[in-house]
Amino acid sequence: MSDVVEKTLTALPSLLSLDSQPGAAKLSSTSKLGSFIRGITELTSKHEEEKLIQQELAAIKDQASSPNTSMRQMKELMVRAIYCEMLGYEASFCYIHAIKLAQQGTALEKRVGYLSVALFLNESHELLLLLVNTVLKDLQSTNLIEVCMALTIVSQLFPKDMIPAILPLVEEKLTHPKEIIRRKAVLALYKFYLTAPNQVQHIHNKFRKALCDKDPGVMTASLHIYLQMIKENPEGYKDLTGSFVTILKQVVAGKLPMDYNYHSVPAPWLQIQLLRILSLLGKNDESTSGIMYEVLDESLRRAEMNHNITYAILYECVKCVYTIHPKAELLEKAAKCIGNFVLSPKINLKYIGLKALTYVVQQDPQLALQHQMTIIECLDHSDLIIKRETLELLFRITNAQNVTVIVEKMLEFLRTCQDDYTTMDLVGKVAEVAEKYAPNDNKWFIDTMNTMFSLGGDLMQPDIPNNFLKLLSEGFDSGEGDRKLRRFAVDSYVSLLQGEPGNLPQRFLQVISWVLGEYSHLRTDLEPATILNLLAKLLDLKHANSETKSWALMAMTKVCESEAGMAVLQGICEMHCSSMDTVLRQRAQELQNLSLHAELRAKVLPQDISMEPLEVDSSLSFLDEFVSEALAAGAAPYKAHHQRQEELAQEKVLSLEPYSLSLPIGMSSCSFPDRQSPTLPSVSSGLSGDSTDFSHKASATTLKLDKVKRVWGREGYLAKKEPAEEPALIEAHSPVHSADQVGEFSISQSQTSPPTVAAKQEKQQLASSLFVGLGSQTSESLMGKSELTPQMFRRKDKGQVSSLEVGKQTPNSVIPPPNSVDNLLCSILLDSNTDPETSLPAPKQNGIALLEGGQPESDMKTLETSPTRDSGRMAAETEEPVRTKDICLASYLPADCIGATHSEITPLCSSQSVDLFACHVHKEDCLVLVVFISNSSATRVRLLAQLDSEEVEVSCICESPVEEVRSHYVEVWQYSLTVKRPSVHLVVSGLVSFHMATGTPHTAKFSYKLPLISFIRPLTLSTEEYGTMWLAFSHDTKQNLTLITGVQDPLRATLNVLERKLHLHVVEIIGMEGIVACQLLQDQPCLMHCRVHAGTLAVWLRSTVPDLPDCLLYHCQRALQEH
Repeated sequence: MSDVVEKTLTALPSLLSLDSQPGAAKLSSTSKLGSFIRGITELTSKHEEEKLIQQELAAIKDQASSPNTSMRQMKELMVRAIYCEMLGYEASFCYIHAIKLAQQGTALEKRVGYLSVALFLNESHELLLLLVNTVLKDLQSTNLIEVCMALTIVSQLFPKDMIPAILPLVEEKLTHPKEIIRRKAVLALYKFYLTAPNQVQHIHNKFRKALCDKDPGVMTASLHIYLQMIKENPEGYKDLTGSFVTILKQVVAGKLPMDYNYHSVPAPWLQIQLLRILSLLGKNDESTSGIMYEVLDESLRRAEMNHNITYAILYECVKCVYTIHPKAELLEKAAKCIGNFVLSPKINLKYIGLKALTYVVQQDPQLALQHQMTIIECLDHSDLIIKRETLELLFRITNAQNVTVIVEKMLEFLRTCQDDYTTMDLVGKVAEVAEKYAPNDNKWFIDTMNTMFSLGGDLMQPDIPNNFLKLLSEGFDSGEGDRKLRRFAVDSYVSLLQGEPGNLPQRFLQVISWVLGEYSHLRTDLEPATILNLLAKLLDLKHANSETKSWALMAMTKVCESEAGMAVLQGICEMHCSSMDTVLRQRAQELQNLSLHAELRAKVLPQDISMEPLEVDSSLSFLDEFVSEALAAGAAPYKAHHQRQEELAQEKVLSLEPYSLSLPIGMSSCSFPDRQSPTLPSVSSGLSGDSTDFSHKASATTLKLDKVKRVWGREGYLAKKEPAEEPALIEAHSPVHSADQVGEFSISQSQTSPPTVAAKQEKQQLASSLFVGLGSQTSESLMGKSELTPQMFRRKDKGQVSSLEVGKQTPNSVIPPPNSVDNLLCSILLDSNTDPETSLPAPKQNGIALLEGGQPESDMKTLETSPTRDSGRMAAETEEPVRTKDICLASYLPADCIGATHSEITPLCSSQSVDLFACHVHKEDCLVLVVFISNSSATRVRLLAQLDSEEVEVSCICESPVEEVRSHYVEVWQYSLTVKRPSVHLVVSGLVSFHMATGTPHTAKFSYKLPLISFIRPLTLSTEEYGTMWLAFSHDTKQNLTLITGVQDPLRATLNVLERKLHLHVVEIIGMEGIVACQLLQDQPCLMHCRVHAGTLAVWLRSTVPDLPDCLLYHCQRALQEH
């Protein structure tokens, strides 16, 4: 890096032609840009700089607006404007001139115009609309330079709404004969995938061609897209593992051109990218990992050069080795590499070693024991980054036996930490481990949380104090323990308020106020008047903000039981009832009224109300009648703040659609006001701050560098190194050398005196306290392991499952993590490879069981593609076979489900003699999830279940769910499902607890996956009703779909397929256009406008739900592809 800086500083004078050497640069020393830069560098104050730049901007504005300004002069003006914007001064008047320069002129002038646009504008800027036609023209140009410039600007700036206009042209460039065009096209598609993944679903096969491109640059660019897709759906790309391994072998063997080498290392960044992809593909997959072992061993062996980039490759190799299915030889080599990193005297290498050790310690806790003394020394290291990473490592190995020592070290670091980000991160870790592994000691827990609140201050995340208060209010398994903990918290906070509360942070004062308001009655020796006086002290603090005062007033409202403190309350109410702050005024009014009416206060604020479960009506259904009356009286429907802002911004924005698509069919004769697409770019220029703000901060700071030491050179930092510090430059031997060679490393810092015997004994004692409990552990995750030491805090289950009924986890159940439900790739390109030895036997019938009537083809197709992925996904597996697979479970369907179509009955989980199966039943007004519980044992089984989902609202239909299943019988549970947040696939997770006759409880987890189309129902509308609703909806998306060809009426045939598979309703078809309507249960409509254009189906969807158009568009694409 120092070489690059040195060369840059050497070349700058020649680039600006500040010397007299002939042929040094093309920029004349008398040019206005050169004179402007020299003038800036000679200034001595910020005020003078602002004055000079304002003069320069005024001159640029006058010359740019002149009609006599040539394109060559405009190019120089844009460069000068770029320099002004780089210094933080607004030059918005140049934006339109930059677009004009990109639209006309020579190649060099267009290049400067595109560069100016990329630096001036952002993706939401309104002026980008004027650039669309220019980009389209340049993409179709025969000039390679113009095509490159267009692809570059597309990959940087183009927003989501403009992608359909240029996507076909970018696709064509994937087959361009020039490799630079193909590479830029792949990068543009990568940008499209990040912005709108559903719009590039149909070109995944072309990504494969890019991966196999003969040019290494195009292949490297395609890896960015594959890395992102594999992160979201690794199962869909398992068959590409061999291709990635082959590419990595060729790279490691040096088969690529020499241009890709960096310091004699073959394509290091390409190696890093491939290693990350392989680690994702090989995770928890033994067969896939076996393909990688050879190339990983070769990568570790060849990375023996002493350079930073080889250390980066080794770090990624170590992460990959510990992520995939383990192999003993590779683990040994990776552990040796980590050891050499950690033992290195160089700070950078030591940091890499700690980073790698933090990553792998959950798989191999013994590795931390081997370097425990080195880790102890890193706690006292002079470099703060080393200390922080060491604390991160200790956080990963925390357990119930060493939590007190580790928390003490974290708090000790917090006392001296000056970095806000580190403080926020460390406070969250202290709160997590203190709650999770706290010993049976109320004093330690409360004191730890108090110290954390004091040190974290107002920098901590709001959820930390909220979780602490929730922990106190919900309690744990022991009622007596809850009371003791709350009593100790009250004692602690009373003593704090009796001291000096003025130095406590705001959030800590809010916590104190809430605890005293809820639980001060536990202190029977304290009168309520005493608590009121302590809370009144918070109102008198000068630094207390209005929010803290509101918490204090609310706490006083809960405490005012007797008349002893009425005098204090009267004064407080009089002071704050006339406050300018509306919240304070409201709280004061509540305090005044409730303190005078004891019966009313007892009803509004009953004692110990926090211990009772609260029912939250998230839909605010109690306001339905009020809203209906207001709408009937002519009130406008509510619109969210961002929708109102978008409409205001779009009032004067041009429409991107041609006139024939601006309104759906049948509405041209209606007098509707113009309505623009809500997804158009908003009017925001992303400009810098006002330059006049700097005039108040003017100073006489000189820029002269006389008598200033030169501290940077070719070797890096040249300042004198202090004895206590270690050099940051990496000049060590390769970490793959043996451990006994570490002593041969050249250590530039002076050697410190050897530690005394007492210091060694102290470090050994600390090590024994920190690493206790690691020696006997297996390779399971430390943060998720079951602790043998009794812990103090174990939360109560929010459902009906008590701690006695849940018991221990079923030992033989394997619960893999669920895949991302928002993944839009779901086997479009590839089918996932399933290991038959680890999956439960699937039912013989591959489809949907039909009772009466025909099942829509959509669900049947979904099940035929992947029965366990699209209908019901089994997330808990056992080694025992499913005993009830031969039982006809369809005969146990509830009576109200007879006659309705249902999906295939799939297994959920199994535990000893109990098996769970599920299916979903399609009704006109709802979707019902039916769970079958089969007991094949000879005794009764008691069981409880809890279902939950982030995307679906689950409500039990049964009045009293079955809690006991008799011997050799099948019971049924029914749940009504409603979508809360649309997604391509929705997952319902559950936890079931079995209590067998032996008295040993077991638990098992499961998840059930449903496609969104299961919740779609037809919506019957007239054309006039469709037009009215279309203008009222604000969320939309557009895309070109494949049109069914080879038939007499392609539009009608395509809409019939969508109607049959997706449960849509075709409202009307006129000529080459059609309108379609559907609704998402319950009553969430979505409208579709279709038009045949250039052999494709141009689709425009609108809805009141933000994510529904995108999700429905994905299913439309898949339905047409499967046809």
